[in-house]
Amino acid sequence: MPRPFKCRFIRCRPEANYFKPRGIPLDNLEEINLTLDELEAIRLADLEGLYQEDAAVKMGISRQTFGNIIDSAHKKIADALLNAKALKIEGGVYKMAGMRKFMCYACNHTWEIPYGTARPQECPQCKSTNIHRHPEARGYRGGCGPGYGRGRCRRF
Repeated sequence: MPRPFKCRFIRCRPEANYFKPRGIPLDNLEEINLTLDELEAIRLADLEGLYQEDAAVKMGISRQTFGNIIDSAHKKIADALLNAKALKIEGGVYKMAGMRKFMCYACNHTWEIPYGTARPQECPQCKSTNIHRHPEARGYRGGCGPGYGRGRCRRF
């Protein structure tokens, strides 16, 4: 039995999810599917210029997995461009990365930071180091796992 996919955290959804060569009817085109996690890898590596290790941390996966995802995405995009194929962006194994909520136990200040950023070392208000995840936000990275419930990883 193959190992299940690890949930990939993404931070963007494209406004347009379908691209095709101009002047060729859609009926005559072969279609290639680029998943949302592959698009996120392209965004992090090629648009933001992050190293694979840093991009992998942002997606919550290993560097090797990130490398495999980016290679797959590059091949699909090259195939679509060079062989005049339609590119459809949808699906994948992902969870939209949200915000992590923290609380200072010294002054009761609460604040949020996005996933993929380093854990804060001190409270932004009183500079205390007695900070923890907010009680309502504790758990395993937002509950990534099988299923489609609140906070679950989605596989499409």
